[in-house]
Amino acid sequence: MGLSASSPSVAIQADVSEQPQTAPSQCPMQQKKMEGCPMHMKSAGSLDENQNGSGPVHQERAYEYVECPVKSQMHEKLDPRNMMPPPNQVPSPGQPFPLSTTREESTIPRPFSQQNWVYPSEQMFWNAMLRKGWKWKDDDIKPEDMGNIIKIHNQNNEQAWKEILKWEALHARECPCGPTLVRFGGKAKEYSPRARIRSWMGYELPFDRHDWIIERCGKEVRYVIDYYDGGEVDKNYQFTVLDVRPAFDSLTAVWDRMKVAWWRWTS
Repeated sequence: MGLSASSPSVAIQADVSEQPQTAPSQCPMQQKKMEGCPMHMKSAGSLDENQNGSGPVHQERAYEYVECPVKSQMHEKLDPRNMMPPPNQVPSPGQPFPLSTTREESTIPRPFSQQNWVYPSEQMFWNAMLRKGWKWKDDDIKPEDMGNIIKIHNQNNEQAWKEILKWEALHARECPCGPTLVRFGGKAKEYSPRARIRSWMGYELPFDRHDWIIERCGKEVRYVIDYYDGGEVDKNYQFTVLDVRPAFDSLTAVWDRMKVAWWRWTS
């Protein structure tokens, strides 16, 4: 496809400490209380209550839907205020089959928190697709298809984070605790300049684009991620070729891109 590796081709390994995780108290495997990175927690103190940077509201109750690996069983979590599940976990009108509400924990740390980001459940993903205008009656979709879609979605995000960590290895000394993901957004129709230049050279345009904002020990950094079709889905539910790089938002990012380009050229 003519797409170069999306991360620095260097022999450095990221000195990234895993962010502590807090799981549901009922899970016996994760009872131990852990403290967060002092550098990240210090930054958190400067934020007011309404701007804690910990992510969307649905992430606050996400761990109630993460399956405990010991019990291997997850039941519907009800809101004690009305004995109803969260709206985004409710089956849609006319839904042809039930979907799982279990959510998987990612390896991507949230900022100013002892928890990681949690992926959507099959039911949440279904409801989100409906909100975007998808009509399930137009597709011959089966229950197992939603499970595969979730696995592909999660794998794409895990791979994107690994690529970001390779870039962040360049800043391991200034941020020994490692980065956290602050927020992200899709820009499928807003092609990056790099993607457009590649298309002028005869290569395909990406089928999706995300911008991820990470926190590097008090500093926000934007990464651009272009998603290209890599063919058949492999046994690890991966088919996407990712082009991940820091956006040209600062001189630091420009310098990082120049260094990596030189290393690739001379390696």
